[in-house]
Amino acid sequence: MNIKITGSGSYIPNRIVPNIDFASHLFLDEEGVQLPYSNEVVTEKFKQITGIEERRYADKDLLTSDIAYFAAQKAIEDSGIDPETLDYIILAHNFGNVKHGAIQTDLVPSIASRVKHSLRIKNPNCVAYDILFGCPGWIEGVTQAMAFIKSGMAKRCLVIGAETLSRVVDPHDRDSMIYSDGAGATVIEATEEEGGILAQASASFTYDEAYFLFFGNSYNKDHDPDVRYIKMHGRKIYEFALSNVPKAMKECLEKSGVDISEVKKVLIHQANEKMDEAIIQRFYKLYKQTPPEGIMPMSIHKLGNSSVATIPTLYDLLKKGLLNDQALHKGDVVIFASVGAGMNINAFIYKM
Repeated sequence: MNIKITGSGSYIPNRIVPNIDFASHLFLDEEGVQLPYSNEVVTEKFKQITGIEERRYADKDLLTSDIAYFAAQKAIEDSGIDPETLDYIILAHNFGNVKHGAIQTDLVPSIASRVKHSLRIKNPNCVAYDILFGCPGWIEGVTQAMAFIKSGMAKRCLVIGAETLSRVVDPHDRDSMIYSDGAGATVIEATEEEGGILAQASASFTYDEAYFLFFGNSYNKDHDPDVRYIKMHGRKIYEFALSNVPKAMKECLEKSGVDISEVKKVLIHQANEKMDEAIIQRFYKLYKQTPPEGIMPMSIHKLGNSSVATIPTLYDLLKKGLLNDQALHKGDVVIFASVGAGMNINAFIYKM
């Protein structure tokens, strides 16, 4: 028995937000002081570091549960399964449903329960639950699906990553330009086909690192102090990721028994282009090699960082031939890896 992704789907919001849209923003530092250079300089430096030219925001009337449902529908259709045969729906997110213009998250019922409801699944033995694991949430959901299937508790699971980060950003913080909205979904099931998940690794670093990403006040001191926004210590996250993610990827690859020369693609969380490039360089340096050309497909330039949705969306685009000069083929060995709030790191090795 092998465990494979048998269907995928994604929802990429229609609203395109280019960097020029931030030209009129009042960007402040942590002390509430206006940045000493123009927004043109701010956005140009931002693009050079992150690679982001534009991002997608969900329409005002859509919630995280809605876009998760759209992606789930596509994954189920792609797999050709009867949704009533799903044993688990595992939904990774971080902030639940936040209405446009609201300041309160809505998590009752769970986002997974809402998606199951929208899919009109009657089977009560299809268990739906949410997972909070930072940006690596979708990979952790896949890991849990794998564990359920290996244990005999399940044969087929739907794993979704969905987020509307545009609703929890501080407009006065230049880091707000990183975040975007989106959803990706995959059907994971037992199969007799060759390949599938060969190995996985997960870790939580909390002793010193737990609050590298956190909820904090707006940089605008006139804003309500009881309203919080997503914040991060960017330099600490960068250094943490470069130090720990390559080692986790190597550990996972060694567990699989696959040689580095067999790896065809690395699908890494789309957080920051320069950071991701540095992670790949360090990973291959552990093997005294340089990364092969085209090893790391990227979607961040046009889609931004949609947290848990970045990797399943990237996988779906690749699987369906929607990324220029990039593709996945039968038999390819792929490394999936992510890092994010917690601080959490995870990876799995997959043979197409």
